[in-house]
Amino acid sequence: MCSRGFKRLFRINLGRTNFPETWALQKRLVNLRYRSLIPDCLIFTEHNPVITMGRGTSRKNLLVALETLTTKGIELFEIERGGDITFHGPGQTVVYPILDLTARGRDLHQYLRDLEKLMIITLQDLGLKAEIKPGLTGVWVNNHKLAAIGVAVSKWVSYHGLALNISTDLNYFNYINPCGITEYPVGTLEQMAGRKIEADIVNDLIAKNFAELFYYEMEAVENLERQILEIKIS
Repeated sequence: MCSRGFKRLFRINLGRTNFPETWALQKRLVNLRYRSLIPDCLIFTEHNPVITMGRGTSRKNLLVALETLTTKGIELFEIERGGDITFHGPGQTVVYPILDLTARGRDLHQYLRDLEKLMIITLQDLGLKAEIKPGLTGVWVNNHKLAAIGVAVSKWVSYHGLALNISTDLNYFNYINPCGITEYPVGTLEQMAGRKIEADIVNDLIAKNFAELFYYEMEAVENLERQILEIKIS
């Protein structure tokens, strides 16, 4: 049972995944959430190398030919989230909140600002002073972009979300203008902190801060298929 004023939230840890698998899972969970068959969800994953192009992508921000990406083992997808082009890969934690935004006033702008706040608080917990840039979406430390944010909404249920570079190989970003931004470089959490930081520690902090910021009681889901089946039967 959830405490008064707090909602139930599934935390789903997927480990390393290929992007199409989580893309399909998100759409499935969005449908289940819209039908009120599951509570809101918070998905954690780390993708194999992939470049995604949001609705706002300018083709000039892909700096190499598709053949180059193929030889480097990088997949490429055009997707429905907002924002421009970005990279996901090893050493980066990706968080996909599946949230009913109707319960949050259907305010997409505020939701994006709340995700930025989530990242700022989390980075502060790790000893870093993070900031936003006026007119841009994301979070920076020492003028290096560490967190990228891009969301989509279907029937006022959100999906896609945010990515935080922990120990990502930044050479991957040489193939794109990340998020269409050229005036600020990307960076990693370990680079800014000057020390090794385990992804599990970062993910636990994100989960804790998300629950506190959005007023949830979190429930770890070990077997997602079984959990969904039990909810649909009950």
